[in-house]
Amino acid sequence: MPISSSVSPTEGGAGRPEKRGSLPCKENTQTALFWLAPAAFFLLFYFYPMGAVFKESWEGAAESAINWNRVFGPLGFTLWQAALSTVLTLVVGLPSAYLFTNYRFPFKSILRGMTTLPFILPTVVAAAAINALYGPRGWINLAWMAATGNTSPVIDIVNSLTAILLAHVFYNTAVVIRVTGSAWEKLDTRLADASRMLGASPFQAFWQVTFPLLLPSILASSVLVFLFDFTSFGVILMLGGPGISTLETEVYYQALQRLNLPMASIISIIQLVCTIFIGLFYNRVTRSAQIPLMPRMRAAGQTGTTTWRQRVLAAVLVSGLVILFVLPVFSLATRSVARLEAERGQRNEVRYGLTFDYYQELFINRRQSIFYVPPVEAAVNSLVYATETVVISGILGMLAALAQRRRNVLTRIMDALLMLPLGTSAVTLGLGYILVFNRPPLDIRSFPLFIAIAHSLVALPFVIRTISPALASIPDSLRHAAATLGATPFRVWLEIDWPIIARSALVAAIFSFTISLGEFGATTFLSRPDKPTLPVAIFRFLSQPGALNYGQAMAMATFLMIVCLVGILFMERLKVFEFDQASV
Repeated sequence: MPISSSVSPTEGGAGRPEKRGSLPCKENTQTALFWLAPAAFFLLFYFYPMGAVFKESWEGAAESAINWNRVFGPLGFTLWQAALSTVLTLVVGLPSAYLFTNYRFPFKSILRGMTTLPFILPTVVAAAAINALYGPRGWINLAWMAATGNTSPVIDIVNSLTAILLAHVFYNTAVVIRVTGSAWEKLDTRLADASRMLGASPFQAFWQVTFPLLLPSILASSVLVFLFDFTSFGVILMLGGPGISTLETEVYYQALQRLNLPMASIISIIQLVCTIFIGLFYNRVTRSAQIPLMPRMRAAGQTGTTTWRQRVLAAVLVSGLVILFVLPVFSLATRSVARLEAERGQRNEVRYGLTFDYYQELFINRRQSIFYVPPVEAAVNSLVYATETVVISGILGMLAALAQRRRNVLTRIMDALLMLPLGTSAVTLGLGYILVFNRPPLDIRSFPLFIAIAHSLVALPFVIRTISPALASIPDSLRHAAATLGATPFRVWLEIDWPIIARSALVAAIFSFTISLGEFGATTFLSRPDKPTLPVAIFRFLSQPGALNYGQAMAMATFLMIVCLVGILFMERLKVFEFDQASV
């Protein structure tokens, strides 16, 4: 006898008839309960600190004289360097997207992966890689001094706009290659072929047919790159030097060095408003009307380099990509195991060549200073914070993903609110924590879990976006059948939902882990001097003179790079990591 839809099944198979409409009411109650923990977390650890930043900026503007030159100067430079970085990234990224979309050549997949790796790396590691190749103690300058006998470097780009632009191109080109390349691969090549048959030249076919169809994805990737460059912090701090200031670094300078919290709050609000407008423009671009096209077959339109022009073009593009992306990563890894200069204060004979001393020194407090923290302790701190971030963001992300199964007004509101940290500067968030969590029981000086909490706010949107599609793919009929057979809601989740979403949950955990390992902006405000993280330690060691400090910084950066690379390779292995306009 079939069970009526108005009967609620129980373990004994019998049930009391319920009123129609009670089931939706029950589901709405469950949705609200699922949202309870994520909403409370965001209210306390996001909206409360951000509200304090707004309050401090309002009071500071009303009560004290504001040096607006310290606001508009960094704002102008931030916009200028972001615009220039975006243009240079397009100059490199669009030809590279053309290369990967239209040509087959040896080691294509490896080179494509190497162009993506810098975007995954923490910004401090990207800056360290640029330093290892082009810096005063980088491979190029050391080779020049060894060959010519000069004592001064031939390339002096550190602490300049050139180093910033180079680093931004290094880790943002992957956005253009992946987003525009993904759209390029879906174009029907018969349209361009038809224009060629009607007498159009290759350039005319591209400019009048292909380019207009690619324009929405080009605009989307450009706005995204501009946003990343606008909110860049680690690269500006490590490669820009004291003479260069953006909104992000000015907040850091005003809050931690001058202790001018009202001024820092005002700059933070201006930076947040600009970021929101950029994000809104990005959403408008991505939602613009696009011409529906039939995706071409796999490898359709891809050819080998048959003519000499194609060979020259491919060789030039591949060589440029190797120089821009492979050499900095290779230089970082090799610089961590090479002794090429004397250590500070060293008087005995220097043994040049390969060495693992820099890795061994990570465990040693050679000067026995009570203020010195061995880098291995910074690595342990980062691993602990990353593990805590995985737990916090995993639990909250799972609850939010379960709540999103029921699409209603509450879910749409919460879904929008949970994306806010992606448009908020980590520096601004760290400043807010200083303003509100400065006394017991929630004191950032005695409650190190704040670092993991700040990291979880950044990781949570990625966790939700990774788990929610997997949950949405599960048919409700499976859950209803299990409930009809007497399974409790927890058992339904454990035996039906979890086996299906386990792989996505693992990817979300890897995302959270790598995000926490590389986070630098908020951590500079929240970490104690005796509890640094790896990015903070890398910045400290690169800021100090001496070959030993430099070598240890390269060793720590290499360790971070390897961890991130393993995580990305694992996600690629699971075939659930997609990098395109929709996922970004």
